[in-house]
Amino acid sequence: MIECARAYKPGSFWGQREMCGLVGIVGKSAVGPAIYDGLTMLQHRGQDAAGIATLDGKKISLHKDNGLLRDVFQAQHMAELAGNAGIGHVRYPTAGKDDKSEAQPFYVNSPYGIALGHNGNLINTEELTQELFDSDRRHLNTQSDSEVLLNVLAHEIQNQQTNCLQPAQIFQAVDQVYRRCRGAYSAVALICGSGIVGFRDPNGIRPMVLGKRETEKGTEYALASENVALDVLGFELMRDVQPGEAVFISIDGELHTHLSEERKVHSPCIFEFVYFARPDSMMDDISVYKARLRMGQALARKILRERPDHDIDVVIPVPDTSRTAALPLAFDLDVKYREGFIKNRYIGRTFIMPGQNVRKKSVKQKLNAIDLEFRKKNVLIVDDSIVRGTTSKKIIQMAREAGARKVYFASASPPVRYPNIYGIDMPAPAELIASGRTIPEIQHELGADWLIYQDLEDLIEACHEGNRNITRFDTSCFSAEYVTGVKEGYLERLQQLRSDQAKSERRSSKVAILAG
Repeated sequence: MIECARAYKPGSFWGQREMCGLVGIVGKSAVGPAIYDGLTMLQHRGQDAAGIATLDGKKISLHKDNGLLRDVFQAQHMAELAGNAGIGHVRYPTAGKDDKSEAQPFYVNSPYGIALGHNGNLINTEELTQELFDSDRRHLNTQSDSEVLLNVLAHEIQNQQTNCLQPAQIFQAVDQVYRRCRGAYSAVALICGSGIVGFRDPNGIRPMVLGKRETEKGTEYALASENVALDVLGFELMRDVQPGEAVFISIDGELHTHLSEERKVHSPCIFEFVYFARPDSMMDDISVYKARLRMGQALARKILRERPDHDIDVVIPVPDTSRTAALPLAFDLDVKYREGFIKNRYIGRTFIMPGQNVRKKSVKQKLNAIDLEFRKKNVLIVDDSIVRGTTSKKIIQMAREAGARKVYFASASPPVRYPNIYGIDMPAPAELIASGRTIPEIQHELGADWLIYQDLEDLIEACHEGNRNITRFDTSCFSAEYVTGVKEGYLERLQQLRSDQAKSERRSSKVAILAG
């Protein structure tokens, strides 16, 4: 059932659709299976919902639902996704509603028919929602900022007032999106009768890459959140989409690009390199794998500065993300590296679980300790980051139960003290273990014998070394420096929206509505 147009209510706070994975392809034959295969390489970016939209002539076919790709798409669904152009999306649950109405891509039928997938978060959603309702007269069905972004784009395309949409007019519409929308957004949009446009926010906070593939029938182009999605499909990585750049691929396979005057200082999210991106990805010409190696080397230098006579017997990573940093850390400390935790690969990422009780239970289901690697040893456990501290505290407890004499804990990133407003659903500040606490207090809270955090300067240098042309990273969750600026009161409302209590109340309300 489609809801009637939702009136904007002053003071309401709309949901956010955040860390996601995107694929868009214009090919010379059916692209549905290729989009599916590309999304499988981005499943780490979203485990909650998935969707694919394809264009066959002037008809858009769309299928989306909650769940992993393998659960959402069956053979009959793929058979219905005809056409040589299409986009795909995977997401994980964040601060908005958790029902399938907010699975992407979103679709509007005016003008032309447009489907859009979005990775990131708009920080002026309230103002845009009011504009869409009062001035643009656009219909909104959900509380997702991605649907807001789609409607802003659709309105600006409609303002071009033409029956034959040209690349220049699409780029003019995207320029208007840049002027109106603040925050982080890499997006791909499928325009009926025209092709695919991909664009990246003026600061380039969220990633997007462009690739091509030569076939017997001609050249095919693809856009994706990470180049690993291109690799599996045999696409050659051409380059990253630049901050404030729009890329249009026409339905007949012609490539057009436009760099907006609205572009600003390139500021990619540093947490992508710490945690979210796959290690085999290149992002903004920086090898994620090499950056994580350098993070481990920097941690080793800090440990040797602070405790040159350390008594660490073994370094053990928390699988999987921290392995890359833990290896050079152990080497530079001249101590053994061992795998001490075995991961259950059928359990998702714990800091994105919907509630604290679920997270606590899932940690034990996710990891199991090998007692022999801990027994009577001073163990340094390495993780990529510490967010709520729930997982870290449980891991330290598991190490002690396995017989460790002392348990030291190292984070490859600095203390996470502030909310990320650009597309990572970190909890309310009160639920961040580092918020308002000193490092000794965090150490005591976790139950570690010694807690070592990466210095922010070292983290920045570990990434910066890969591409000296990037002069600034978004480090807001560590530094509270928001590259777009933040309107007064936004962080306070975000805290209310993101707290576990608020999320629990929304789920209870949804259950009550369904029961009624």
